[in-house]
Amino acid sequence: MNRFIFTFTFALLLALHAAHSQNSPTQPNIVLIISDDQGAGDYGFMGHAHIQTPHLDKLAAQSLAFPRGFVPTSVCCPSLASIVTGLYPHQHKVTANDPPLSSGAKDKGGRGSSAELIAQWNGMLDHVPTLPRLLAGAGYRSFQTGKWWHGDFSHGGFTHGMTHGSRHGDRGLTIGRQGLKPVYDFIAESRREQKPFLVWYAPFMPHTPHTPPERLFQKYAAKTDSPHIARYWAMCEWFDETCGELLEHLDREKLAENTIVIYVTDNGWIQSPSEAWFAPKNKTTPFDAGHRTPILVRWPGRVAPAKSASLASSIDIVPTVLAALKMPAPVGLKGIDLLDAKAVESRQYVFGEDFTIRSQTLDDPSANILWRWVTDGRWRLILPRTFEAEGHLKTIPTDKHLQPYLKATIESAQPMLFDLQTDPKEENSVASQHPEIVTTLRTKLDAHWTPKGITK
Repeated sequence: MNRFIFTFTFALLLALHAAHSQNSPTQPNIVLIISDDQGAGDYGFMGHAHIQTPHLDKLAAQSLAFPRGFVPTSVCCPSLASIVTGLYPHQHKVTANDPPLSSGAKDKGGRGSSAELIAQWNGMLDHVPTLPRLLAGAGYRSFQTGKWWHGDFSHGGFTHGMTHGSRHGDRGLTIGRQGLKPVYDFIAESRREQKPFLVWYAPFMPHTPHTPPERLFQKYAAKTDSPHIARYWAMCEWFDETCGELLEHLDREKLAENTIVIYVTDNGWIQSPSEAWFAPKNKTTPFDAGHRTPILVRWPGRVAPAKSASLASSIDIVPTVLAALKMPAPVGLKGIDLLDAKAVESRQYVFGEDFTIRSQTLDDPSANILWRWVTDGRWRLILPRTFEAEGHLKTIPTDKHLQPYLKATIESAQPMLFDLQTDPKEENSVASQHPEIVTTLRTKLDAHWTPKGITK
């Protein structure tokens, strides 16, 4: 799918919905709550033994909840790009956290790219029909807060926002940690203009630095011997408190009944007990814990609260919102409408792809791929790049973001198959014992996307 087709599709959709610019008062508002670096089980409603998240527990009880949700990639920037577009990274081409290094430069905390490369990177989503752009054609105002990697918020099609240029958020990263007044002000302005709104609430929470209020740190320090785990647990509750403030504001302003609230996290997290960092098999890796997230959809009076055992993905968010608004989806979306029971029940597989942390090229996702994976809920197949590609990566990242043992999984050039029912921590690959399952899942994965240079 090239950018010309995306741009043409976007223009066509805007034309189709120009008549909606004078919106009716019944158009629902949209609030996306996006957690940042949180384990899929690290909520009260997901059964955590210590972490308390009463506000998200309440939201889950009011929602169509998908405990078996996934994101297609386990790194912040490409994951957020998939949430805002409904596209896989290989489609929108944002596969990494940063653009390629300039010639001769060294990677220092994401820096090392020329101004030209950064400008190209920031414009990656300019011609893709993002959710804010699509909703603008139906008269919606949209507000970006929190994490945003592509320079000014306008690159995502938002009409308003807090981020103006830095690598992953600048002023936007204050939301939640320093209150929610900018969100409240935007909602008030939208009401005065009698316009429906989209809020992108993606606070830098519970993401490091883990700096929770002392009262919360002391609460959890009494529950674990590790101060690092205590701070992370405290951050999860602090994040929950900010979600409660936002949801209570919708109630107070009598907006909750006409607002679709969707919850997801950008990628998973396993807190290291020995340092302020993540443990193995976590974000940046191809393993289950880096991709799992609960997904919640609340629409009072329109969506009955329930817990679904079916598989869901963050790529479903855009088609779900568009279907709720009776708007056509852009060409190329592979997600489903999570409010369509038949589509949800018929889904058999969820797919994903993980790439180098630093992009090798802006034009070719196949050059950046490290692993592809597919799951049917029980079996999970991971294909390392060197298992299937002609040749090897010239360089394999081995910094703290990609632990040395992961380098070994790539160099072993072997598929990995895990039975998540009996081995949820993915400690023992059973690929050699079940070649027929490997073949079946690989066929599905190749049909979904086969990178260039791979022999089926």
